Amino acid sequence: MPDQQTRTSERTGRPPLTERRKAETRLEVARAAVRLFLAKGVAGTSAEEIAAEAGISVRTLWRYFPSKESCVMPLLTGGIEHTAECLRAWRRDQGVSDLLAMLTSGRIGSPGEVVAMMNLVRLARTDPGLRAVWLEAHREAEPAFAEALAHRAGLAEPDLVTAIQAAMINSALRVTVEHHAFNTETPESLAAATAEALVIAAQGLPT
Repeated sequence: MPDQQTRTSERTGRPPLTERRKAETRLEVARAAVRLFLAKGVAGTSAEEIAAEAGISVRTLWRYFPSKESCVMPLLTGGIEHTAECLRAWRRDQGVSDLLAMLTSGRIGSPGEVVAMMNLVRLARTDPGLRAVWLEAHREAEPAFAEALAHRAGLAEPDLVTAIQAAMINSALRVTVEHHAFNTETPESLAAATAEALVIAAQGLPT
């Protein structure tokens, strides 16, 4: 029989408390890693320092992340996860305008998290380890986008069309964040830039 915590989570649609705590811990580790990477550089920062900054043991850090560079992943995947959730919720009786409304209505993140993400993307431009993590986040996202689009189309699995549509959305998100990070100092305008990019990508989506 499910316990009270599980029943409450099922009713509210929220993840169990332990999962939320894990997510919060991962996010705090990511913030700590960014602070240290900016202050000391990636090469000059150790996993032990990240763990100490986040207030956890090194053993716990390795339980969550396979490398010190991957510690930043939670800060890079917020927009990707939001997009995947919206695509999964996009019904067949809804048009592209409804999808765009869902995509642009969610928060990209707190101002502090957006600034941290912008700094990370800038660092990833010259650090191979961080660049690999950034690209891996998007590589993992694309199949999720494709599966959601295939489900909406009534397909058992993604075909070439839905795979290309997923790649378009994925590329739009990645290019927008990179362009924004490299060309502007105003993180507040990222939401507007993302919305514009999604409108462009949506031109190739089914109505």
